[in-house]
Amino acid sequence: MIDLLGWYAMASGIAAAIMISIDAGRRITGWGFVVFTTSSLSWIIVGVGEGEPPLSLQNVVLTGINLLGIYRWLIRRKKTAPQRSGG
Repeated sequence: MIDLLGWYAMASGIAAAIMISIDAGRRITGWGFVVFTTSSLSWIIVGVGEGEPPLSLQNVVLTGINLLGIYRWLIRRKKTAPQRSGG
């Protein structure tokens, strides 16, 4: 089971990196962070299951970063530029 989860973590990490790097808009980038979050959570489980604390700790931090990405790209409204008065 841990082996299969490791394969999922690897594949989803690659897919998320592609989704974010192609810059296809806010929605795709935001969902890329969702996929990255599932990858990080999977790596945490793999790290604990395989007795690899550095892998788990790294992915705890990456999960936090990914959650920030989800907030920034999917939840928070995009700020609009202030209107200039033509004068």
